[in-house]
Amino acid sequence: MSRRTFSRSAVLVIGAAGLVVGTIGTVVATAEPAEAGSRPSEKQIAGLFDTWNKALQTGDPQKVADLYAADGVLLPTVSNQVRTDRAEIVDYFEHFLQKKPVGKKVETIVEVLDRNSAIDTGVYEFTLTDPKTGQKSTVAARYTYAYEKRGGAWKIVNHHSSKMPEG
Repeated sequence: MSRRTFSRSAVLVIGAAGLVVGTIGTVVATAEPAEAGSRPSEKQIAGLFDTWNKALQTGDPQKVADLYAADGVLLPTVSNQVRTDRAEIVDYFEHFLQKKPVGKKVETIVEVLDRNSAIDTGVYEFTLTDPKTGQKSTVAARYTYAYEKRGGAWKIVNHHSSKMPEG
């Protein structure tokens, strides 16, 4: 091996080693931190609706509002007003709960985004009771719940519900 060939070989080896070390450093630097917990199951996320529905059954708007994040947003089924803070969410449920709503999922699609966030979307029905007449009615609606795990508890950060379009 001539001196010139040796020099080229040495440069290639050193260059390749630098590339490997540089790549490893980049991978280590850009890798996400190890998650200190496991991702929730789709069943666990779907079950958060049951918790919310049970809170409705208490008739206490504060208990329902407790399930929403402090910065949660509610686009409710039977109101034109977007609710963007706890007071507004409580106000909505003060009125909605007078109808003694009982929810039932018809179709649900859950997407677990990571260990701290998930989306539950689909169709549900509510049986409502007119507080004056006692007459029951059913409202079918589309929904989306966006959840985040905050302080160890799942909170609703965005809840959109709208009546199914007719026709």
